[in-house]
Amino acid sequence: MASVEVSLKDIMTSVEGALGAAVVDYSSGMALGTMGGGKDLDLTVAAAGNTDVIRAKVRTMELLGLTGQIEDILITLESQYHLIRLVTGRSGNGLFLYLVLDKSRSNLAMARHQLKRVEEQLEV
Repeated sequence: MASVEVSLKDIMTSVEGALGAAVVDYSSGMALGTMGGGKDLDLTVAAAGNTDVIRAKVRTMELLGLTGQIEDILITLESQYHLIRLVTGRSGNGLFLYLVLDKSRSNLAMARHQLKRVEEQLEV
């Protein structure tokens, strides 16, 4: 099992093109930890904003009567991918991993695979 800090370091070093990552509590919108980012990528603001994305999707699934779980949500921008992966382990209920990728330097399939691996090992 890996702590938040270890998990974020793992994401940033193992995912090609990673620009920033965060572990976020989507009940409060607070980031439990962040790594990377910068003046053009405020991960704290992004964490809070993406909490609204998850809440909206969960609400829509309820209205549609969909019973499956969200694995991940992908937002594609002109030059970036924003990947949100819900943490499903017993210790991570209510959390998500947030990863921002440079679209020109990343492999989306590999990033999803690595994020899943990190999510399975995360211990909060």
